[in-house]
Amino acid sequence: MRLLILGTGWMAEEHARQFGKIEGVELIGAVDLDRTRVDKFSDIYGIPNRFASLDEALAWGKFDAVANVTPDRIHHPTTMMLIAAGKPVLCEKPLAENFEKASEMANAAERAGIINMVNLTYRNVAPLQRARAMVLAGEIGTVRHVEASYLQSWLVSKFWGDWRTDPKWLWRLSRGHGSNGVLGDVGIHILDFASYGAALDIDHVFCRLRSFDKAPGNRIGEYGLDANDSFTMSLDFSNGAFGVVHASRWATGHLNELRLRIYGDKGGIEVVHNLTGSELKACIGEDVENAKWQVLDTGTVQTNYQRFVDAVRNGVQAEPSFRHAAELQKVLDLAVVSDEKRGRTVVPACCRIAEGPRPRRRLG
Repeated sequence: MRLLILGTGWMAEEHARQFGKIEGVELIGAVDLDRTRVDKFSDIYGIPNRFASLDEALAWGKFDAVANVTPDRIHHPTTMMLIAAGKPVLCEKPLAENFEKASEMANAAERAGIINMVNLTYRNVAPLQRARAMVLAGEIGTVRHVEASYLQSWLVSKFWGDWRTDPKWLWRLSRGHGSNGVLGDVGIHILDFASYGAALDIDHVFCRLRSFDKAPGNRIGEYGLDANDSFTMSLDFSNGAFGVVHASRWATGHLNELRLRIYGDKGGIEVVHNLTGSELKACIGEDVENAKWQVLDTGTVQTNYQRFVDAVRNGVQAEPSFRHAAELQKVLDLAVVSDEKRGRTVVPACCRIAEGPRPRRRLG
């Protein structure tokens, strides 16, 4: 499979490393408006063909699939061009800036019959996959309560660099530069982590967003620092379960950590994933009486990168798809509405996000 990498920023390096490990995948081309950057990136990863625009790459056309690793606001126009050209796409999250654009992308991909996936990277966490399997198997009974958090500390720690001087962090704090804050950046991850792990749809969302003072006048150079830094949500799930989800960039002591707790009427499970690894614990069976938790072996799972390659090779659509990501975006959009209106917002029935046992479709 000849792969084109569209965008050569920080996350594109992870795509190049991951796809480079897969047998039979050739990194055939790279695209970036910055010619110096695309040449440097291509030299590092041995990519022979370099392009300064997507139009130029499409005119060349000698590639089988694309990893779209452009900035968030560029996902929609570039992916629509790729769909029109009939090229399978693995797009970085979020799929688009809002549900309307994300839905348009999902509709176009489905009409064209091309493989489409979104890189919700925490699907690669084996404990999350095992937790979902346990829920679906009824090992914790009926889910009653879900608690999930995504905690980062880069506003108080220089582990990832100094956000005050680095544009790659500053833009994430600025609505004027296309950022929807921590909600837009990692909200899709933690909502997917919670709903996928609990195997439940979301019926209602109640959300609060907060941006804190970070600099004089909340501005550094051209960057207005007005995007949200923290959010809290309460959720009603489709089976009546209650959920609490929150995220923050002010979480001192947590460089990058996701945590999910799922409690049922017969047991509980907990997933923790951070830079040091991931773990699944369960309190089930006789351990429920003594609140004893056991660490479970979860093995390994395929990555999104491998699933995308397999889907392109086999012509069978895999998850997480554009449709799933669009439905997640709908919940995020409604979270913003909830904050603005200070009220609970209903998620329409057409926008359910938990992936059920829907049949896998062969595309082509």
